[in-house]
Amino acid sequence: MARGIAKHFGERRAVDGLDLEVPRAQCFGLLGPNGAGKTTALRMIYGVSRPTRGELRVFGLDVTRQPRAVRRRLGVTLQENVQIESLSPRDNLHIFARYYRLQEPERGRRVEALIDFLELRSHDRVPVAALSGGFRRRLAVAMSLVGDPELLILDEPTTGLDPAVRLALWSRVRTLRERGTTVLLTTHYMDEAERLCDRVAILCEGRRVCEGAPAELVAKHLSREAIELECTPEEESRLLEAGVRRLRAGSRVFAYADSVAPLIERIRRVDGGDARPLVARPTNLEDVFLATTGTRLESGA
Repeated sequence: MARGIAKHFGERRAVDGLDLEVPRAQCFGLLGPNGAGKTTALRMIYGVSRPTRGELRVFGLDVTRQPRAVRRRLGVTLQENVQIESLSPRDNLHIFARYYRLQEPERGRRVEALIDFLELRSHDRVPVAALSGGFRRRLAVAMSLVGDPELLILDEPTTGLDPAVRLALWSRVRTLRERGTTVLLTTHYMDEAERLCDRVAILCEGRRVCEGAPAELVAKHLSREAIELECTPEEESRLLEAGVRRLRAGSRVFAYADSVAPLIERIRRVDGGDARPLVARPTNLEDVFLATTGTRLESGA
């Protein structure tokens, strides 16, 4: 639970009056553009950075006064992998488990279970330096789970991974949530947040601009359907009627309606044919992200 937390670095306000409440046994996503304050907020939550002001409690404990008691119940996967590259995944897990004072035979049982859970068995004795990025990321998540955390913090866990590895990690996150682990996730992949998260909060310039279940946010902020097209601002005013909700990102325009069929019909009529490529699709969380974090959302010309 965070109430009005802020973190200032000189004159820069990385986090500015943030309120958050993460329900137990859910996956909660923190979304936002680069510099929005996501990682700074996480660093305060897991106790390595003190808030400039505000109240911050995890498991009902004051993080600033009882950081060790909080950390014992946390698992954290950072943006950068922190591993001993000359050692194998198995050795890394055993060493990390000792930080939690796990003794044999429990330590061995837990390491073996995590090797199977993250599908590391085929490479569990290979030096980390020889592993692919996907296997390193799986190991990073395994290391964050070795203490059997009540709250798992994942800071952009799948950035740079190929689609197959991303899907494998998504499956593991879903399993953890089903087992009762609370997951706090940051990501730049809106499809990842939409598939994994029960709730998301979108941050911009250190503040929360909206929060809710992904489907609720889509329904609240935009219409059900979208079309995408490339056009100049002059063409846009000619192709789309006044009153049509839309936003522009560079040369691409996104227009929204409960049914986009009339919009498509008008564009084809004004263009005099179907030469202009159009994409029609359901509105998604990425549209909400763009609309709430600074890309200009217009009500029409």
